[in-house]
Amino acid sequence: MKLLAQPAARLLSGTITVPGDKSIGHRALLFSLLSQTPVRVLGLGDGADNGRSAKAITALGARIAKDGAALAITGTGLDGMRAPTAPIDCGNSGTTIRLLCGLLAGQRFTTTLIGDESLSKRPMRRVIEPLARMGASIAGQGSGADVTPPLVVGPATGPLRALDYTLPMASAQVKTAILLAGLYADAATTVTEPGPSRDHSERMLAYLGAPLVVRGRTTTVDTRGWDRRLAASGFEVPGDPSSAAFLVAAALVAGAGEVRLPGICTNPTRTGFLDAIAAMGGQVALEDARTAGPEPTATLVVRGPARELRATEIAGDLAVRSIDELPILAVLAARARGTTVVRDAEELRVKESDRIATTCAMLRAFGIACEVRPDGFTVEGRPDRPLDPARVHAEGDHRIAMAAAVAGLVASGPSEIDDADNVATSYPGFSAALSQLGAPIRAS
Repeated sequence: MKLLAQPAARLLSGTITVPGDKSIGHRALLFSLLSQTPVRVLGLGDGADNGRSAKAITALGARIAKDGAALAITGTGLDGMRAPTAPIDCGNSGTTIRLLCGLLAGQRFTTTLIGDESLSKRPMRRVIEPLARMGASIAGQGSGADVTPPLVVGPATGPLRALDYTLPMASAQVKTAILLAGLYADAATTVTEPGPSRDHSERMLAYLGAPLVVRGRTTTVDTRGWDRRLAASGFEVPGDPSSAAFLVAAALVAGAGEVRLPGICTNPTRTGFLDAIAAMGGQVALEDARTAGPEPTATLVVRGPARELRATEIAGDLAVRSIDELPILAVLAARARGTTVVRDAEELRVKESDRIATTCAMLRAFGIACEVRPDGFTVEGRPDRPLDPARVHAEGDHRIAMAAAVAGLVASGPSEIDDADNVATSYPGFSAALSQLGAPIRAS
């Protein structure tokens, strides 16, 4: 699939309902498998990644039925999962495969986890090592610097060993895998992070009744004396802030009459991109704040013509809290006055592509100077004239493709983005949403 972008000819305006948050959607599906009561999940996005998690829990014994706009999921409880009859295909979803490693680590059967070409190149050692310390059996491909899928998990021969583990780098996926395995351990399992990461798992597992305690950056799940019962009536999946970031950025660079994005997750671990935008001088209002189950939400609003942005530094905790939005923040940096520096973002190297390299390649195609650094990049802004029309190869990375499409709105001519098929994994309606706002973008 290609995305074709023309320069924006007018201010963007409209209200868009953004798909349900992918990270929360994965967890709502996978955690519902563990519930002893039926769970109603409302607001799931229709991206392929969440679909992989839905198929995975079905393979492990869950039943899923449509209930109006929601899914009604009848899980197996903690100890009722069944062995799948075939390998579980995780597609392009790193969240699905890594969380399943933790979920399956304590099961008394063997499961094979496979993925597409991209996922089959992604590193898994950082999730395998702590689970192996707990006694889990997980084997993958390769024995050198890293291990990649397919992965063979299990069988466990008894309860897993409790673990006190400090993550070498903050990672919500690795943290969650350890906590899920900890539900099958013989005592207290503790995970400590060196910095912040998404806390959806802690919020949602506590909501289900897991014996979980959070103190600062340390989370403990202690199964001693627990009745092994998880239960909830439902999860409401809020709008995905990572998807919303592309629409917000488009409104900021092209200008907006009024762009409204209702029901977006405003969990503080997910709003780093809003803090980065504020540091650059961009204005995004939060209205209609409320709480949807364990997660806070608000309507994001952008109003007014494009303002001049200023360069900033995105580092430390801010880099972690905006890790998935760094490619689109780089596009905003391309329109800012001065040099924007991104550092402490080495995790970008192990996403769907090496996003440090692909982000810089994308910006260079638009004529923007971008320097690759080991843990990030620098961007020389060009606020006084349009970007160059570009031909961008997205390297199969949906976030690079969507960021390039937004950049095309402020180029001096038409731009073309190749290898954009994986936009369907996270935001299938991306080009239609921008078109609805008045942006001249289409898929072909």
